[in-house]
Amino acid sequence: MVLGIETSCDETAAAVVDDRGLVLGAAVATQHELHEEYGGVVPEIASRAHLERVLPVIRRALDLAGIGLDRLDAVAVGNRPGLIGALLVGTSAAKGLALGLDRPFLGVDHVHAHLVSGLLAENEHSIPPAPRLPALGLVLSGGHTSIYEIDDLVSPRPLGRTIDDAIGEAFDKVAALLGLGHPGGPEVEKVAAQGDPNAHDFPVANLGRDRLDFSYSGLKTAVRYAALGVPGRDPEPTAPLDEQRRADLAASFQKAAIAAVRRNLRRAIVARPEARTLLVGGGVVANRAVRTMLEIEAEKAGLELRMPTPAFSQDNGAMIALLGAMRLTRGERDEFSLAPAATTRST
Repeated sequence: MVLGIETSCDETAAAVVDDRGLVLGAAVATQHELHEEYGGVVPEIASRAHLERVLPVIRRALDLAGIGLDRLDAVAVGNRPGLIGALLVGTSAAKGLALGLDRPFLGVDHVHAHLVSGLLAENEHSIPPAPRLPALGLVLSGGHTSIYEIDDLVSPRPLGRTIDDAIGEAFDKVAALLGLGHPGGPEVEKVAAQGDPNAHDFPVANLGRDRLDFSYSGLKTAVRYAALGVPGRDPEPTAPLDEQRRADLAASFQKAAIAAVRRNLRRAIVARPEARTLLVGGGVVANRAVRTMLEIEAEKAGLELRMPTPAFSQDNGAMIALLGAMRLTRGERDEFSLAPAATTRST
């Protein structure tokens, strides 16, 4: 059994998972109420909240699993990428536990962990078989929008990534623009359900047919211009953002944001015809329209889709624990000198 600790951004999470992917106990403390008035995550506030919550969250996960610290085989932590101060809290807690228990310590790439989140099981009857490889991987989150080729679950290779804003970041910024709450993803999705997705023809960035990278800065700007007018061109303010205009903007934005993912996913499928499985993860995968698109595209391509439940799409300790367990099974462990890092691994 592996304890996984996650503190990369604004979720303090911990979970105990066995090597089959069975989640024995999981706990999370969100910080949404702390950051809402700022319209985004404030790193210093996030770090202080992690410091206050990490040990109670770990204790809660252990209590839910019904085990003591002595039953753990290893301690894993998301040590990259993320906010350095936030990562430092989780990494320090994991090192202290591993050192005190004389157990292996394992650092895990948070983004890579999202790719195995669809392999988690919440009960004995739902433990999935191992995914068929090779696979394609897709991470859609607040900080990352990436496509991977996967021959080895522990070492995915990037095929494309965002060159500016990630899809989740774009959702958050559009939510702020439209006067919606934080986090923005669920708020945009809720409002979009009442809007016309064809009300605005927003652009889908095309970075070249041979590239699988993403760009959301242009889409974000297009939504701003549609909502507020183009500086220097529109001398009069645009109409107020009434309920219907807000819904139409949200729906049209969501349609374009998903279209960019669909297009690059289709290109990746063509470029890697040997792929047998599609592994997806990240907070944006909780979006119902995104999930529907992924289900349709995987079925069309004959790919087995491994997609987490909405709860495990968000940052969580279980995915960290599972990827740590995979490394542990291979006899891997890290030195206590391992430091947190702001960026993901390049390979």
